[in-house]
Amino acid sequence: MRARHDKALWERNEAWTARRALDLVPPHNGARVEVLRGSVVISPDGDYDQRTAQRELAYLISRACRPHGWWVGWSVNLTAQDDLLVPHLAVLRQPGKGRRAMPVEAAVLLGEIGPSQVAGPGVIDRPPEYAAGVPFFLRVDLRNRVPTLALYELTDGEYRPTAAAAAGTTFVMTQPFAFSVDPAELLDEAAPLGEEAEPVGQEAGTEGDVEG
Repeated sequence: MRARHDKALWERNEAWTARRALDLVPPHNGARVEVLRGSVVISPDGDYDQRTAQRELAYLISRACRPHGWWVGWSVNLTAQDDLLVPHLAVLRQPGKGRRAMPVEAAVLLGEIGPSQVAGPGVIDRPPEYAAGVPFFLRVDLRNRVPTLALYELTDGEYRPTAAAAAGTTFVMTQPFAFSVDPAELLDEAAPLGEEAEPVGQEAGTEGDVEG
């Protein structure tokens, strides 16, 4: 049975669709597997800064949008006709309830997080794909480890900027829900409140430590 499954994956001559990918590619934790215009696109996991920003942004935006009855997902499957999209962040009008994919129209906002290093050629510009019916798009740029946020609203079939801010200032948006943050917070590098980092090389149990 496994051999037949593997053969189905590798020996395909026809164009891929979202439905075929969901049927043939098993659930996994790892690289994003998307289908764009009949081709499978595999994107390796992002760098540590991307993953950190994804986690922090999802947490903060979840707190802001839940009063509206919306849910936040990250790296979730969305279908746009025959395309399969996996955005870094998605604000959804309804919970997934165990589904493997939802239509892109279920999203109120989609977000993408760029890497710390300048990307090479061949990078996919996803907003045109998301413009299939998602009202808002949020771009996070981490180049040179100086985070910036920019919000775009879908107007006449294309995204147009409505708000932007860089690290050290406050990003503020009012639609589709109120949210504000200093983009620098997305890298989460400050020590927890009330705690100081131990000097490198200090070990527990040295002189001055008190056992509880």
